[in-house]
Amino acid sequence: MSTKVSDHILARLRDWGVEHVFAYAGDGINGLLAAWERADNTPRFIQARHEEMAAFQAVGYAKFSGRVGVCAATSGPGAIHLLNGLYDAKLDHVPVVAIVGQTNRSAMGGSYQQEVDLLSLYKDVASDFLEMVTVPEQLPNAIDRAIRTAYGRRTVTAVIVPADVQELDYSPPTHDFKMVPSSLGLASYAPVPTEDDLARAAEVLNAGEKVAVLIGQGARGARAEVEQLADVLGAGVAKALLGKDALPDDLPYVTGAIGLLGTRPSYEMMRDCDTLLVVGSSFPYTQFMPELDQARAVQIDIDPHMVGMRYPFEVNLVGDAKATLQRLLPQLEPKKHGNWRKKIEKDTARWWEVMERRAAVEADPVNPEYVIHALDALLPDDVILAADSGSSANWYARHLRIRGTMRGSLSGTLATMGPGVPYVIGAKFAHPDRPAIALVGDGAMQMNGMAELITAGKYWSEWQDPRLIVAVLNNQDLNQVTWEMRAMSGAPQFLPSQALPDVRYADFARSIGLDGVRVEKPGEVVDAWRTALAADRPFVIDFRTDPAVPPIPPHAGLDQIEAAATALIKGDSDRVAVVKQGLKAKVQEMLPGGKHRHGRPDRD
Repeated sequence: MSTKVSDHILARLRDWGVEHVFAYAGDGINGLLAAWERADNTPRFIQARHEEMAAFQAVGYAKFSGRVGVCAATSGPGAIHLLNGLYDAKLDHVPVVAIVGQTNRSAMGGSYQQEVDLLSLYKDVASDFLEMVTVPEQLPNAIDRAIRTAYGRRTVTAVIVPADVQELDYSPPTHDFKMVPSSLGLASYAPVPTEDDLARAAEVLNAGEKVAVLIGQGARGARAEVEQLADVLGAGVAKALLGKDALPDDLPYVTGAIGLLGTRPSYEMMRDCDTLLVVGSSFPYTQFMPELDQARAVQIDIDPHMVGMRYPFEVNLVGDAKATLQRLLPQLEPKKHGNWRKKIEKDTARWWEVMERRAAVEADPVNPEYVIHALDALLPDDVILAADSGSSANWYARHLRIRGTMRGSLSGTLATMGPGVPYVIGAKFAHPDRPAIALVGDGAMQMNGMAELITAGKYWSEWQDPRLIVAVLNNQDLNQVTWEMRAMSGAPQFLPSQALPDVRYADFARSIGLDGVRVEKPGEVVDAWRTALAADRPFVIDFRTDPAVPPIPPHAGLDQIEAAATALIKGDSDRVAVVKQGLKAKVQEMLPGGKHRHGRPDRD
């Protein structure tokens, strides 16, 4: 039997070591589906409930495995549905390849059913490599370049294959004019800056007295070097959210997350430093970095297109974080761990006390901070964590301490709703022997998560470790947007846009053969986590949480809390006064000793 183009595509994916393709069927890829049948489902077709979820699963797989994620969809609506997940990958610099069907070549330009101009539609999201295969001889080059480019540039690429081309007999490129042969494999390399640039960077760092380090996901492979650098320079280390798992949080000088979802020690370290080193991060919020004329600064990034942004860096080093730090470290002069380092460690220890106090504040019915804080001590050392966008990301950023071989991620740059559950499903195909936990709001759960529980139900029995826990912060409110409206716009909660129906998520999980429990009292929280972590199948915890617990920014003072309170109930001055008083009391309870220090109400 002859080899079809579709057969060759799957064979080439196997040659590249691709083991899973996250996808959804449609007649635009019928040729590929038939090839999957002939190939005994290798690489494995993983059926999501929606193409967007297939793309998110490919992103989660890529983030937690370090390998390329591959997704596939039919023409027209299927290709359109992939886009949100693909943009998530592009903006977070994750290697993902999309294989997309298209109508027959003979119908193109004829306003045919499900005909969409995919080359135009995908030219931004797959700007580094996008190709439509119109003759068999374009293969294997199209697949090879898509995968090699996705890896090399840590981005999204796409290959469009019309339905009739999928059914053609495969014929390879020949040794002729305008034929493009191809080959497999990646070349390993670790680029490093020039010695002159390294010497300039060392001069800046050696001259500093108060050194602050900010790391992102680009520093993940340089953990030992970052630890050594922090010790040599007497520095503190803050982490962008995508770099949360790049360095353990149990190191005393690691101040945690930075930004609106960050910690007070990170905010104060940036506010007071005289020298800044950024490693593997494109953290975008300049207002959380030192004043523009305050600190001398050095950046290390592997991508020459990503250096020189965000801050007026004096030296930009283009290179692999690990290899660059290995060459930079011998040129650094050890600094005494004086008042600067001691203050960072003291402030960080105190911050975790503040987090414990915030988690202990009474709420109606359950404080969401307590839900996540209680999980911290129970986390398995090899857990994989995903937080959805929304208030759940606040508590993930502030209350969970990464340690051991834990991994964690979220939609860092696109900040899209809905990837939490598909991320951990993708993670389970990358690491079926590790537990995974998704922290999601009820908005994200209703948007995407409930349907993807069906996907978990379809596959979980094949995983060596069946634990996949979905924790739903069920407050019947699109809570992050509600607080943004109050704090930034001075607007009250607009219920028609914000109010969500109460859904019994654990009951739904049980109805499809999974397990779960609803938690409505603080005393039930720890037991629920323990039960989920001991479960023999995916488990949903429906935490009924209080929407009135504010995600206070690290730099916020009580004046901002008052402004939010004033907007709570428009026009009801008596009620506003009551809410103001209640929120003030809540914030004061969160502080060590229950009172403000040094007359500074914004201290914590």
